[in-house]
Amino acid sequence: RILFIIILVLALLYIGLYIFMIAKGKAMIIKGIEDFTHKKVSIAYFDLSPSLGLEMRDLNIEGLAKAESVSVSPSIPYLLTGNIAFNNVTLVRPQITYQRDPAVVTESAATTPVSAPATTIPGVTANAVAATVRPAGKHPLRLIFKRFNIKGGRIDFIDRTVGSEGIKLAVKEINLNLTNLYLFPFSAITSFDLQGKIPWQEGQEEGKVAIEGWLNLYKKDIQATLKIEGIDGIYLYPYYSQWVDLGKARIERANLNFTSNIQGLNNNVTAECHLELTDIVRKQRAPDEPQEKAEKIADAVLDIFRALNQGKIVLDFTMRTKMDRPEFGFGNIKMAVEKKLTEARGNDFKAEDVLALPGKFLEGLVKGAADLSKAVVVGTFAVGNEIKRSVDDAFRKEK
Repeated sequence: RILFIIILVLALLYIGLYIFMIAKGKAMIIKGIEDFTHKKVSIAYFDLSPSLGLEMRDLNIEGLAKAESVSVSPSIPYLLTGNIAFNNVTLVRPQITYQRDPAVVTESAATTPVSAPATTIPGVTANAVAATVRPAGKHPLRLIFKRFNIKGGRIDFIDRTVGSEGIKLAVKEINLNLTNLYLFPFSAITSFDLQGKIPWQEGQEEGKVAIEGWLNLYKKDIQATLKIEGIDGIYLYPYYSQWVDLGKARIERANLNFTSNIQGLNNNVTAECHLELTDIVRKQRAPDEPQEKAEKIADAVLDIFRALNQGKIVLDFTMRTKMDRPEFGFGNIKMAVEKKLTEARGNDFKAEDVLALPGKFLEGLVKGAADLSKAVVVGTFAVGNEIKRSVDDAFRKEK
């Protein structure tokens, strides 16, 4: 009789919860998302299966994200322990817009200098986000995702901190498989695998991005491999425009590949990076038009890199950052270029390696690695079409 009563009570609770979710579930989910994002939310279709699995279609968070469909399968045993857990969450063709705006000094921080741009969600202030995620006097939600999948997703990143009009980067056809994610202090290995495509300029070949590995959010450990193929260096020009003038360097197109092996332990992350130039196109110069100094320097630097890397134009460098506050800047690449050029100037090259690089020619062209680096486009090193002419001119001057 006791067992029968227990089963009956549980069945009544389940039926009551099911009826309640059918009647109020859609409104509760909309309100919860609106409170978190401060955006208007709409859901065209909402359904609840007998196993309490949710299905939503045409989810739209105004100005921030939308998805063709969202499927959620909760974990009942975890729910009974006070955790919000999901056996599976699948997003089909979600689209997310993420905007990075220049830092704004608020009234409360007027006396604190702001030296770096802030990353924000459009329309949501940092204070509002902090208050929403961690309300005063309450603990953060204990969220668990056993499996989280994205199919055919897209992310639009708008960075208004560079250039006069900013820059827009997109990753489309995103497919993500993530397992065992705990968003509260708990030691667990989270595995992830992501692929996507990067559309650059109209009419050009799309880039590819892939990252896979694992991490432990509690211990702040990570091991991952990142690969980006077909980077359009010209499209990213606003990020390094202060170092070089593309017009004077006569660079029209440049493609690169980037790989990084990432290792992290106790929040200390080291990334061994490899950058390689795969294709470059220079603008044609009229026969009577003189060669700019920036173009000559770029040609010289390219040959140094070829001499050091068996004819390839590659750059290997190491970045160190923190897992809870990852930072990456093009300044890392600039410093790596300067270091490599400084080392090259201090080494004795073999004659066969530097046949086209007379020492006096380089000495008369630049005064140091700092001058060289100003003419080096990060990710868009120029392949010289006039190297022979430059070398001949240099020998005449020496004579």
